[in-house]
Amino acid sequence: MKATLTVGGLQGAAAEFAAIESGHDEPSLFGITDGKAVGTYLEHKFIHTLRDRFEFEESNSAKGIDFPRLGVDIKTTSIRQPQSSCPFKSARQKIFGLGYSLLVFVYEKVDKEGTRTSRLDVHHVIFVDAAQTADHQTTKGILEILDRDGNEDDLTAFMADRLLPVDDIEAAKIAEELLRSRPSLGYLTISNALQWRLPYKRVIDKAGSVDGVHRLYGKKNQTEDRVRRLPDAGRLGIEGGSPAATARAATGVDR
Repeated sequence: MKATLTVGGLQGAAAEFAAIESGHDEPSLFGITDGKAVGTYLEHKFIHTLRDRFEFEESNSAKGIDFPRLGVDIKTTSIRQPQSSCPFKSARQKIFGLGYSLLVFVYEKVDKEGTRTSRLDVHHVIFVDAAQTADHQTTKGILEILDRDGNEDDLTAFMADRLLPVDDIEAAKIAEELLRSRPSLGYLTISNALQWRLPYKRVIDKAGSVDGVHRLYGKKNQTEDRVRRLPDAGRLGIEGGSPAATARAATGVDR
């Protein structure tokens, strides 16, 4: 009988998966440069390995995240430009967080001409608790205002300066809420858009050294060393399924 998937089980499985896949050469993804396609393939491969070991509720388009009962979404991104996107629901997410945790795989894709295969070298697997998924600079500024005995006007002025996409009424409501309850310090960088852009350099740097940002696999200094010597950018896929057709068909940005 399969065990029920927990957050701890998910974290452990992610670290094991990263170690195994970092040593795998995959011929079907050789030469593929579509970042979203390879990232989606990597995610599907990981979920497939979980199905063999655990019982869990899988995502659907209505629920929007990969593990709705656990409140966790998977993100995959290349080491060259570690970022992804997520649906815009509310400007409040920039202050109070996305509403779910993130499991982030950061990898380097290396094509081997001699064998016509690709290898995925997973640099980092990072888990960001839901409480830390707000925008770093926004929450840092708000906390500084509160530490200086700021009032509602100070907070609404700050939101306007940060170009937070809210009207005056909503800004006032958020300010009142912040005066009642301080937000947690976030560690994401969330760009204003109809779809949030999420660069991950800060969480890579801070993972393991701050509360709520956990380094499950990899080392902090691995990123800068590898980026300096990258011959190519891109993504790597893993064994299993028929990735080539999926990878060539998909388009867009990193998931």
